[in-house]
Parts: sequence; C-alpha cells; structure tokens
Amino acid sequence: MRLYFDAVNPPSDDKRWKTVAATMRKLGNSRNALIEALHSVQQAFGYLDKPGLTFVAATLRIPLSKVMGVATFYQFFTLKPQGRHSCVVCTGTACHIQGAPALLKSVSDAYHVKPESTTADGELSLLTARCFGTCGTAPLAAVDGAMLGWLTPESLQQYLREVQDHAA
Repeated sequence: MRLYFDAVNPPSDDKRWKTVAATMRKLGNSRNALIEALHSVQQAFGYLDKPGLTFVAATLRIPLSKVMGVATFYQFFTLKPQGRHSCVVCTGTACHIQGAPALLKSVSDAYHVKPESTTADGELSLLTARCFGTCGTAPLAAVDGAMLGWLTPESLQQYLREVQDHAA
C-alpha cells in the first residue's frame, strides 16, 4: 500500500500555488507545518479541494488520510467554495441562549440559504461556529471576518445589507 505520492507538483499553473509552496518551504516542508500549509491553501483559494489536499500531503510527505482528517476536524477549514461574503454565526451556549437561532433563521429566510451552505448566486455563505470565545457579547457573528456582538436579527440584516451595498 502506497501512503505517499512520488511527484510534488502543484495541481495547476495557477500562480497562487507558488505562494503555497513558498509557505511550506519556509516551514521546512515539515510534517509539523500541516495546519499552516492548509491555512495557506485556503487563504490562496478560499477553500480546500482534493487536488490541494493531495499537493499538501505529497509535499509534506504525509498520508492523504491524515491531511483529510485535519482538514475536516478543524471547523475553520472548508472543503467547498464559499460565497463572496461570509456570515459565521456563533452557536456556542451563551450565543444560543442569547438568540443565535433567531440570527440563523433571519439570514436563512432573507437570503434563501441553509446554514453551512452558499446562496445560489454565490454571494453569501451562511456558516456556524461552536464558539468564538467572546461570550460577553452574545449573540455574535463574524461577517467577512469582522466580529459583531450583541446582535439582533435586524442589526445583522442591516450589517449584511451594508456590506453587500459597499461591495457592489
């Protein structure tokens, strides 16, 4: 049974692979660089696909099953393309008690998207996270990386409209 790949070639000629490869080289192409390498791929391409995971496995000489295990264990990583904008609603205990379900329902209804998926037009991904560690501002969400606390369904809707209007 073969656990490693012989060739360590990027999946395509896309210049973003040079950045990913440089990150792994900078970290010594070490097995210990796995999480950083996955972050680099996701930052460059927006998500982790099978060719990208295979490239990381081959370059770091780690079985693909281990790379997949790490990529699926950590909630930060995503295996499918995300929308132009993202809304990540915290579903931890404090946020749940303070209204996270209402936030999710509001966004889901307004944008016709289910949690953990992306709108048909590719504009918005609605995601959840177990905890952001800022329970004192519950309920909260991160929209395009900006942390927003003490949200109501209305205030989250308003912020999403502003983000989308600004990007247009």
